[in-house]
Amino acid sequence: MEPLTTPPDDEYLRRCVELAERALEAGDDPFGSVLVDDEGVALAEAMNRETTDRDPTAHPELHLAQWAIANLTPEQRAATTVYTSGEHCPMCAAAHAWAGLGRIVAAVSSEQLADWRASWGLPVGPVRALPAAFVAPAVHVIAPVPAFEQQMRALHERAARRSQEG
Repeated sequence: MEPLTTPPDDEYLRRCVELAERALEAGDDPFGSVLVDDEGVALAEAMNRETTDRDPTAHPELHLAQWAIANLTPEQRAATTVYTSGEHCPMCAAAHAWAGLGRIVAAVSSEQLADWRASWGLPVGPVRALPAAFVAPAVHVIAPVPAFEQQMRALHERAARRSQEG
């Protein structure tokens, strides 16, 4: 069976996990993303800032879509990959599609995240957890990438414990 990802994909996913951990340490939920061009050059990166900015839409994937619109041509946007620690929510998947970005590679799926949150007794989010490809059917999505599941689950579990304590 052919692997889902390549070594460069895994390198960018590791960076996403690092950004997710930094977001968690800053008091935000653990999400991080990197926008990469077709030559394998990281163009921009972002981490979740919902709590820090007091803005529930301050998702890293949305930030990267906005950055790409402001800084890249439509052709350049179409050739990018967005690497992310967690699959895009519907808002971010829609922004990704409207921006005309290329593929998505996510360490964990939205279904995994929803299942984990439910198992920890957390409330359901305000938006239904849908696969990014359901919202943006023309976008090629790779999610989850099993090698990152345990690390991301641990980060989200830390975030869940923090929210239940606080």
